[in-house]
Amino acid sequence: MANTVQDINSFEELFRDNYAKLCHFAAQFLNDTAAAKDIVQESFLVFWNLENKEKESIISISSFLYKTVRNACLNRLRRQKLEHSYLNQQAIEPVEDPVALNLMIKSEVLAEIHKILVTLPKNCQQIFRMGYLEGLKNQEIASALGISINTVKTQKKRGLQLLKMRLKPDFFSIALLFLMK
Repeated sequence: MANTVQDINSFEELFRDNYAKLCHFAAQFLNDTAAAKDIVQESFLVFWNLENKEKESIISISSFLYKTVRNACLNRLRRQKLEHSYLNQQAIEPVEDPVALNLMIKSEVLAEIHKILVTLPKNCQQIFRMGYLEGLKNQEIASALGISINTVKTQKKRGLQLLKMRLKPDFFSIALLFLMK
């Protein structure tokens, strides 16, 4: 049966009124905000997809949603516990390929650098990217952007300082190894 405009408006109001509360509720179980949001959205879908007769038999929609979220959280926790138990029983294979290990570490470090890079001021971000990630020389950057070499040096230094402030000290040391190649 097709949902009417009134049904859609009522559902949107229900969503607005309960979404944040239910997300907080789910996050208390899971300690994972993103997973909590997913579960809450899925719970609203469960309600939306109920037949009209089923919806009419629900005494309290709010209680229904809380129960649905709670059950989904508990199911997720059980599933995680089973997965964790299974993984603990598996033999851990040592990483024998130093090249693969190096590539994995580099990927992790570069991902962290990129997360921080997008938070830098635009000019600093651009110069940092050109100098450290693309490997251009200071003179090449200055020529390409039409700025002085001193500006390039200052912005690169500023970028490193901001990176150092936002990365854990050990992670920053590893990042420097990859950036200074």
